[in-house]
Amino acid sequence: MAWLHIRAPRGATPTATSTCLCGRDRSAVSHRKVLALIADHEAHRDECRLRTTQERRNAA
Repeated sequence: MAWLHIRAPRGATPTATSTCLCGRDRSAVSHRKVLALIADHEAHRDECRLRTTQERRNAA
């Protein structure tokens, strides 16, 4: 449902994108911002309406 793609080539500025089937599409450039996006992506996975709805259906 949610994907996090990180690119960190040696000697280059790291970049990351966070996308989700709910429509989320965020990106970050720089070490500090990529780390923040990773934390934000993890929080989104816990709060995403698509994921929580599906988990409730699976639990039923």
